[in-house]
Amino acid sequence: MTEPRPAYLIPEFLSSDEARPLRILSEYLEPLRRFDAQNIEDTVVFFGSARVESQRRAAQALKREQARSPKRAERLRRCRQAVQWSRYYEEARELARLLTEWSVALDQPRHRFVVCSGGGPGVMEAANRGAHEAGGKTIGLTINLPFEEKPNRYVTDELNFRFHYFFMRKFWFAYLAKALVIFPGGFGTLDEVFEFLTLAQTRRISTKTEVVLYGRSYWDQILNLQPMVDWGAISKRDLKAIHRADEPGEAFEHLKAHLTAHCL
Repeated sequence: MTEPRPAYLIPEFLSSDEARPLRILSEYLEPLRRFDAQNIEDTVVFFGSARVESQRRAAQALKREQARSPKRAERLRRCRQAVQWSRYYEEARELARLLTEWSVALDQPRHRFVVCSGGGPGVMEAANRGAHEAGGKTIGLTINLPFEEKPNRYVTDELNFRFHYFFMRKFWFAYLAKALVIFPGGFGTLDEVFEFLTLAQTRRISTKTEVVLYGRSYWDQILNLQPMVDWGAISKRDLKAIHRADEPGEAFEHLKAHLTAHCL
């Protein structure tokens, strides 16, 4: 007779439909345990496109494409656009560096305002990279996707998480956040922006959680919310939940003032 095993040691049970509540609960308890072990008090979350490359990689790609065939107009156009787009990688990196240099110098018993991202490439990598270069801890919350998304190499090993459930990943983005910095991005970035704005409007998170839209030339085209005020869908006060910035130093000084006033 085969000796029976406790249910929590049976892999086929743990991966079953019936055990879904246990899997969801584990995506709350296991990160909670690690955040506590790493002495993390709160975070500043960076969102933005995974498609943004560093200036060096974008310039190298353009140079390779120019050498292949100058007649491939559409590919050349995209490569040139990627070089322009790369400014957001470098500026996310710089902002995360400035923020982390300031936060690690604070006289606090726990780690404050730790840079947190989705842990993948693009703006996420840039933010983790800047924090890493400043000598701070940095968090990556990756997600299981049909196409494999590997964590970037700048995430602190002990704070490198992989989620199955999107809603649990979003919970951990929101739960510790004292500020949110939104760099240019696509559908996923917009989803995260409106998730946070809705939580703030309905007071499911602190109304003191600051939201910074970074990159006026992009967001002024994509996210004009004034018509919502004009139609009465939101109030003028709701617009005050968003601060727009276009330079790392400007964004840092705004975040520093806000976090000092409301969180320290």
